[in-house]
Amino acid sequence: MTHLNSKAVLGLGAAAVVAVIAAMAISSGRQPVSEPKGAGYALPGLRDHLNDVRSVIIIGAENKTAVSLLKEGQDWQIQEKDGYPADAGKLREMLITLANAELLERKTANVQRYADLGIEDVQAKEAQGVELRLEGLGQPARLIVGKVDDNNGATFIRRPEEKQSWLAKGVLRIERDPVRWLDKSLTDIPSSRIAEIMLSRPAGKGLRLFKSKPEDSAYSVADLPSGREADPAAAGLASTLAGLNLIDVFPASAVAAPPESNLLKARYRTFDGLTIEVKAWNRDDRHYAQFSAKLDRALAESHLQAEAAKASQSAQTHDAEKTQGSPAQATPAPDIGQHLEALDREAERLNRRFAGRSFAIPADKYDNMDKSLADILKPATTGPKQKKK
Repeated sequence: MTHLNSKAVLGLGAAAVVAVIAAMAISSGRQPVSEPKGAGYALPGLRDHLNDVRSVIIIGAENKTAVSLLKEGQDWQIQEKDGYPADAGKLREMLITLANAELLERKTANVQRYADLGIEDVQAKEAQGVELRLEGLGQPARLIVGKVDDNNGATFIRRPEEKQSWLAKGVLRIERDPVRWLDKSLTDIPSSRIAEIMLSRPAGKGLRLFKSKPEDSAYSVADLPSGREADPAAAGLASTLAGLNLIDVFPASAVAAPPESNLLKARYRTFDGLTIEVKAWNRDDRHYAQFSAKLDRALAESHLQAEAAKASQSAQTHDAEKTQGSPAQATPAPDIGQHLEALDREAERLNRRFAGRSFAIPADKYDNMDKSLADILKPATTGPKQKKK
């Protein structure tokens, strides 16, 4: 090898070493080393003080408040939804995930790369993530929540006052629409409690279905025409208030209702004296309703006394059968005072939700109220008995 060639080889070797070192440096920058255990939590003050949180504010791009969740007593409310109750279970689930958000890996501290992780400052117009602001702890807590890393069950986060970002344990998909935080359950009164249903349209004959006692197998129809009978499917109208979930809620003043004469009206009375009245209307293919609740304590007490009498009779029958070796179980008598208090609380709770508000409700529930007598009738299947020849 000539002297010139030796110098060339040495030069190429040195260049290769420099290239390898540079590549290692770049690789190191792109693939952060796992953070040793003990890096802490995204919000270290939260884990032992979950119940102390008094508000959760979700801030979006341009520093705009998206959702304000406020705790009033033991209940959570949504400020943007007229103070309507929030889904407390969903909120608690998010707070628990947030409290357990252990810092797993350091990520970029380069402002120019924040957008890759969705952790830009929310003052930015293009900010992709949200900033959470929690109050009620020793001091206000803030955290920018960015993109989710589904592969690792983790989320990119950054404390607003720090440049350093992190991959934190847990999936945090923060809802920015107040509707998503609503407690959707509006009423849940099973059909077995319904004694009477009265429906009326703006025009046309009203419909009344009723049972005399809970044990009745089917509803009777008021003003039933000769030769007609109720379709068995009509019994489904009693399930309107069972599992009734709202779609949205508004202050009553924000959604103008039609004149009284143009409203669809429904009234549901339970055997134990609770009456729910509904005024509903359809606008732009959306179904709205206003509700009110009222308890007839005299009717409730009468029903409970009747139930107590039945339970007493059942107990006597049970005692008689027991002496004959029967394993039959007696129905316990209801505590009338406790039941009345529970019914009072139910009516109060419902009216707290109903008062001064209009609700968007599902189309199938609206359709259940939009019925007339003619809609539920069919030709009678049994006529007068034929005389034997």
